[in-house]
Amino acid sequence: MSLLKEKDREQVRKTFGKLTGNVRLVMFTQEIECPYCRETRELMQEIASLSDKIIAEVYDFVSDKEKVEQYGIDKIPAIVVEGEKDYGIRFYGIPGGYEFTSLMEDILDVSAGRSGLSPATQASLAKLDTSVHIQVFVTLTCPYCPAAVRLAHRLAIERDAVRADMVETAEFPHLAHQYNVFSVPKVVINEETEFEGALPEAEFVAKVLEATREKA
Repeated sequence: MSLLKEKDREQVRKTFGKLTGNVRLVMFTQEIECPYCRETRELMQEIASLSDKIIAEVYDFVSDKEKVEQYGIDKIPAIVVEGEKDYGIRFYGIPGGYEFTSLMEDILDVSAGRSGLSPATQASLAKLDTSVHIQVFVTLTCPYCPAAVRLAHRLAIERDAVRADMVETAEFPHLAHQYNVFSVPKVVINEETEFEGALPEAEFVAKVLEATREKA
């Protein structure tokens, strides 16, 4: 059964007409699937069926240890959006609701291999001399969350040192508790710097650079 309505499938096909390079959606689940694992897997496979430039690969979180370690996956369901290389883009939890837009736009960016960030942001990111891990906690009903997710993922596209995760709080309540997520989007950088809300690009990057200084 299709998870997307026919009008949504047609819109996705139209969007995918803009793809230039190939994209792999690498999904991790397990034999006895977690809540939303089946839906996430079916969604990835359905999306891949709408373009010959998209390939969906599914791996078992338990048995495919080599792939799990290769991509640094620590929870499921997980999706890696990969282009000519692994840019460090991760979705933990089903990219439904408002986050479906994040996934679609990530696919376009990864296909093109460009972040679309401003020259000023690119110059600031060039100063990074250490690794950065960004976690963006979201809910699928939050209209402001995709802006934070997209910006984090675009930073990951721009710089290999950045890994950016979308984390859906309803599917990972223990993480929401651990990081004191009371409102979304909440962004946690390198376990040290955190803030709430979808900040403008320049302010977001300033927080990233602040986190690297604290780590140092």
